[in-house]
Amino acid sequence: MLSLTLRSILAWRRRPIAYLILIVWGLTAFAMLPRCARAARLAVVEVAYAGSMGPLMEGPIRRSVAQALGLELRGRGQGALALAHLIVGGAIRPDVFIAVTPGPMRLVLRAKQAARAWPIARTEMVLAYNPQSRFAKALLASPWWQVLATPGLRLGRSDPLTDPLGLNTLYVMDLAERFYDQPGLAKRILGSALNRRQIFAEPELMARLQAGQLDAAFAYRTQPASFHLPFIELPPQINLGQASMESYYDQVSVSLAGKSSRPQPLVFYAAALRTGPHPALGERLVRWLRSSQAEAIFKLESYSSPGAAAPLVP
Repeated sequence: MLSLTLRSILAWRRRPIAYLILIVWGLTAFAMLPRCARAARLAVVEVAYAGSMGPLMEGPIRRSVAQALGLELRGRGQGALALAHLIVGGAIRPDVFIAVTPGPMRLVLRAKQAARAWPIARTEMVLAYNPQSRFAKALLASPWWQVLATPGLRLGRSDPLTDPLGLNTLYVMDLAERFYDQPGLAKRILGSALNRRQIFAEPELMARLQAGQLDAAFAYRTQPASFHLPFIELPPQINLGQASMESYYDQVSVSLAGKSSRPQPLVFYAAALRTGPHPALGERLVRWLRSSQAEAIFKLESYSSPGAAAPLVP
C-alpha cells in the first residue's frame, strides 16, 4: 500500500513536467507552420549574377523579392563573363542573368537567349584605405597617385587573370596615366601587371585592409561600406562608372596571357532569359529590379543609379 501511494505521488509530480514539454512542443510547431507553409507556396526564380553582387543578392534583394513578389530567389554568383559562356553553351539555364559591364550581356543577347537587357544599377572604381594607416593623412591631403608611389605603402588588388576587379584596376591605372599626363605611372605604382606582392583573392582584400595588413586597395564602390572603410573617389574619366564615357575608356587596352581586352563601364544589366525554366517569373523579376523599390535597396547598399545607360539589344 505504501509503495502504491509513493508511485502515485511520484507520477503526479512528474505530470506537470510532461505537460510543460507537450505545451512547448505544440507552441513551437504552431509557430513554425505558417513559415513552412509560406516557403512551400513560394515559386522559385533562378538567377545567375555577377559575383561581386553576392551580399546584395543573397541579403536584401532575396528578402524583398520574397515579400514583394512572393518568389524564392535561388542565386548563383560567379564572374559575369564565365556565366555568360555557361548560358550560351547551355550548361546552365537561369531565368534571369545579371551582368556587370555590357560585354558579358552582349554575348547572351547575340546568342538570342534574351530580347533585351535593362540597366538596373551602376558602380565605380574607388581607392579604399585604412584610416589608421600612416599614409591616411597623406591620401587625404595629396593626389592619391603620388601617395601610392611612396616607398613602403602596402597596396592591394586582385588577380587580373582571374578576377574582373583586378583587370579593372589595370584599366584604371592606364587611364590615370593619360588623365594626369604621367607616363609610366602604372608601372611605378603596380610594378608588373602580375605583381604577386600586391595580389590577393578579392574576398580577402577588404578584410586585410580593415585588419591593417594593407594601407590601401582598389575596390568597387560597393565593397568598402560593409567593412566601414573610407575611400577616395576617382575622377569619372578613370573610374569606369559612366556609361556615357564608354568610347573614352576604350582608349586603353590591357594584354595578358596573349589576349588583349578593353575596359567597359561598370553598369549592371538584367535580362529575362528565353531558355529559363520560368520565363514569366524572370520577366516579373526584371521588371521589379527596375522599380523604385529596388532602386532604393541598391542605393542603401552603395550602388548608384544606372544614369544615362541605355538598354542593350541583340
